[in-house]
Amino acid sequence: MSIIGEAERRAQIRVIDLLCGDKSGSPGGLGWRYLGDWQTREGNANIEEELLRPWLLKRGYGPEIVTQAITRLKREARIDGTKLYEANQGFYEMLRYGVAVAPGPGEAPVTVRFIDWSDPAANDAGVAEEVAIKGKEAKAWNKRPDLVLYVNGIALGTVELKKSTVGVGEGIRQTLDNQRPEFIRHFFTTVQITFAGNDSEGLRYAPIQTPQPYWLAWKEESEITARLDRDVNQMMAPARFLELIHDFTLFDGGIKKIARPNQYFAVKAAQERVRRHEGGIIWQTQGSGKSLIMVMLARWLRETLPDARILVVTDRKELDGQIQDVFGNTGDKVRRARSGNDLMAALADPTDRVVCSLVHKFGKREENEMTELISDIQNAKIGAPVGDFYVFIDEAHRTQSGKLARAMRQVLPEAMFIGFTGTPLLRSDKETSLETFGPYIGKPYRFDEAVEDGVVLDLRYEARDIDQRISAPDKIDAWFEVKTKGLTPIAKATLKQRWGTLQRVLSSRDRLEQIANDIIMDMEMKPRLNAGMGNAMLVAGSIPEACKFFEIFRKSGSVLADKCAIVTSYKRVASEITGEETGMGETEKQYVHRVYTDLLGETSEEDYEEEALRLFKKEPGRMKLLIVVSRLLTGFDAPTATYIYVDKQMRDHSLFQAICRVNRLDGDDKDFGYIVDYKDLFRNIESAVDDYTSEAFDAFDKEDVEGLITDRAEQADQDLRDARDVWLGLMDAVEQPKGDDEIFAYFSSPQGIEKDPEAEEKARRRQALYKISGRYARVYANIAAEPEGSGFNDLELSEYRREVERAIGIRDAVRLHSGDAVDMKLYEPAMRHLIDNYIRADDSELISHLDDISLIDLVESKGAAAEEDLPPASKRKRENVAEAIENNVRRLIIEETPVNPRFYEKMSELLTDLVRKRREEAIEYAEYLERIAALVRDAKAGHGGDYPCSIKTVGQKALFDNLDGNETLTLEVDQAVRDTAPFGWRGNKMRERKVRRCLEHVLDDPDAVEGIYEVLKNQSEY
Repeated sequence: MSIIGEAERRAQIRVIDLLCGDKSGSPGGLGWRYLGDWQTREGNANIEEELLRPWLLKRGYGPEIVTQAITRLKREARIDGTKLYEANQGFYEMLRYGVAVAPGPGEAPVTVRFIDWSDPAANDAGVAEEVAIKGKEAKAWNKRPDLVLYVNGIALGTVELKKSTVGVGEGIRQTLDNQRPEFIRHFFTTVQITFAGNDSEGLRYAPIQTPQPYWLAWKEESEITARLDRDVNQMMAPARFLELIHDFTLFDGGIKKIARPNQYFAVKAAQERVRRHEGGIIWQTQGSGKSLIMVMLARWLRETLPDARILVVTDRKELDGQIQDVFGNTGDKVRRARSGNDLMAALADPTDRVVCSLVHKFGKREENEMTELISDIQNAKIGAPVGDFYVFIDEAHRTQSGKLARAMRQVLPEAMFIGFTGTPLLRSDKETSLETFGPYIGKPYRFDEAVEDGVVLDLRYEARDIDQRISAPDKIDAWFEVKTKGLTPIAKATLKQRWGTLQRVLSSRDRLEQIANDIIMDMEMKPRLNAGMGNAMLVAGSIPEACKFFEIFRKSGSVLADKCAIVTSYKRVASEITGEETGMGETEKQYVHRVYTDLLGETSEEDYEEEALRLFKKEPGRMKLLIVVSRLLTGFDAPTATYIYVDKQMRDHSLFQAICRVNRLDGDDKDFGYIVDYKDLFRNIESAVDDYTSEAFDAFDKEDVEGLITDRAEQADQDLRDARDVWLGLMDAVEQPKGDDEIFAYFSSPQGIEKDPEAEEKARRRQALYKISGRYARVYANIAAEPEGSGFNDLELSEYRREVERAIGIRDAVRLHSGDAVDMKLYEPAMRHLIDNYIRADDSELISHLDDISLIDLVESKGAAAEEDLPPASKRKRENVAEAIENNVRRLIIEETPVNPRFYEKMSELLTDLVRKRREEAIEYAEYLERIAALVRDAKAGHGGDYPCSIKTVGQKALFDNLDGNETLTLEVDQAVRDTAPFGWRGNKMRERKVRRCLEHVLDDPDAVEGIYEVLKNQSEY
């Protein structure tokens, strides 16, 4: 059993006991044997020949062959003249596939394998502790990993352990330090997995050279409640440890990767389906690594089944290229089919183990081209396919689940089909998709799970409304009559339709300029955009609109004038403008052609786009905005992308995928991806169903999109309150009067580290100071940039600003005083600039004067009844919407009841009363929606709004509700629990009894003790 704050040594001994059972030197525990304490042992290395040689001899290899093989292996483990990544990759290949050794001249080579991958128990798995490694050079520092995991004498894993009160991040940084050339980088050429852990947080794992933010936590059900023990059992059993190395490790274009838990279990579930030859759908949310799942599964298939061949099919040019790149980067040769005939030729050639193909070429006639491609596949006469095919269909929710899948089944009748999707299946498509592929493979990995696991970022949503109005409708009518004089009514009607369609693109420049002005303002005001660390995408409604946006930015004189690019499917061809000239002005096609010609000159669209995307991903300060229409909204991963501005009507999967372009992790300064909506796609985001907006996700199952959007303004206010509370809590410990001397004494060592017995504790305090002050500044800046939407008044914001300035001042001073300035990250200049020089700006004018709006625009934008704004699926019956809301609210109440039983009983009564009144038509539908929205906001908060001033936190409010509103008793119970409850008390019987006893001292009624105890168990703050 772990003890909070126990020394690292005790945690280390406990882990050794878990791995080895005892220190007898015989295998025990999870299957490892104890090799000893190697702190003073001479010659410690990453290849221990005295362990490897006898194992190889025992395998039946001759002495000479063993000597040659070990010599080759040691040579491969050297790092002279190569980077660690390259040396580690070369060693991995030899470790995984063995080395061919010729016994003598003219004799057939023998493949020597250093690991028995098929039978983990056949290996010699050993653990050595305190392994002292000499630096590469005499002047270098020596290092001593806590544990080294040796398999047959080869160091495959290292473990750094910290006591429970020291963050696992310290162990991670220590491991990364060890991989620097100044220390023991040469030792890590053989190491495949590095671990760091403590009892509070469990293990984190990563391959070599993985930056700290990208270390992973394992996630798997277990009856073991102690985090470190659970993770050791799940990850370090020899079978799992070797499997992760052999089947779930990739070298991807300069970055070594190990599977996340969601990827691991998806592949494992798919392997079971393969054994039964049953297809299905793998749903892993956007950004969670679907492409690498494909690669891992494909590699396993090719190595497990000699005749297996993989066909990867997608429907977007970017995805096709991405799939080829991912497979290629990880060392797999991919044949990329260019046409239907080329695809058939590839299928007939068994040397191409992995084939990649588009459903159709990207272009304006996509549907026609897809039909032609399918016809080519069905009619081609290029020989029959050879091999056992496994067809991976990417983005399985789109066109592949229809015509293509049927065509593929005709060509490959025995193939097994696996669909991959990053978005929930539409209800309307589910039957077809499940019929085409089969049921889900493994457990779907949903968006909210990925956010919780830190795989992707949460999204914040903001709606910006720009009204359009007609300033002179009589003049428009008169103008139209003059221009159409002499035409028949039918001709006029035809012209109105055509002219109206064009005017939506060519005549609403004021509105586009307003959006452009908003984006330019954001580029100056939003800290991450202004600092050049992040950038944005703008989704335009059409290619002409994209061109108009581009011209507006280029002529704006702003920071975006030379730092934006346009990426669409448009390709210049002379035939497109043939016959367009009328002498009456520029047509739509002429306009687009001119914009592209002025932009590109002699440069090809491909070269222009390649450079624009390179800058966007690698140098966001030089490419701040990409203007797109349909390109790059799927299969485009750019961690720098932070904001997406949507000015295009989108629904369902296209909307979901588009907004997920901005949810990729990218450093500590990117907390969220931001969606700015100009098309009212989430019009009722504040209503009762925050996580199930009828317009955007009407055709999705509710649980499919659970946790997708967090209301931006309300959450930002709460973030600021939380950050401020944490900051004030940190500073409470500083002695009065909290001047410079007191602050330096608390956080730093004025007389030097060597003379300060609290130096280690103060270092931890400084780490907290840097993190907490930076977080406070970031969340304040988010609100200060647009204070109109917040719930704080000017006086409060002014006070917070002074506190933030002081916090940053304290941080900077302590950083300099303590000597941490070299090691700590510099605070973003743009954030600092925003805090010091913030100027409140009025809202932009949201009314565009459309003097030349078309009659068609007028008809389409006016006259619709309120309920007609509902999406088609909801338009059928207003009652359906109300019932959906009621069901979701009831589910929320049921799920949250353990958190605050008394409060949710009241909520249930309120809901029932509201529903009854609505059905009696005692309240209007609009009022009903408003009242139920307020109800849900309270339900999500877990409490109501009327409490005494002393009852502040969510936990206190839950106690107050369940102690019959007794303020004194509530505060007494709250304080007793806070003083008594030990860390990690839930799930530990001894600690749970301690909490229960403290309640018995305060509460006389046994039933009350039991009820409040259950409330406490469900309140995370205790």
